[in-house]
Amino acid sequence: MAEGSDTTLTAEQTPGQAPPQGLVAGIKSFAAGHGGAKAVIEYVGKRGARIVLVGEDGVWGDQFADDTVVAREACAKAGVTVENAWERELMDQMRPSNDLWRSMARRTMAR
Repeated sequence: MAEGSDTTLTAEQTPGQAPPQGLVAGIKSFAAGHGGAKAVIEYVGKRGARIVLVGEDGVWGDQFADDTVVAREACAKAGVTVENAWERELMDQMRPSNDLWRSMARRTMAR
């Protein structure tokens, strides 16, 4: 019986890929419009990485990047702090809009 590996296999990513200017501009625009922002980056498989932005006023939105490295570089260039995980304080700061609550209710009621 073969022994298992205690290391994690990861894809090699080359640092230094410049993030798209539109992505950086979108993050900067969100942060400027909401009194600053923090970000959480989520890996979403082949799609890439989702950057969830939480504004200081509680409004949140998202952007997509090709991978997590590009997402982190875009946030760094935009001057937005990246959190390592969903901390309680960050989640408590989020204020979903009424439209979001209505759309979630429709999905639940349709089941």
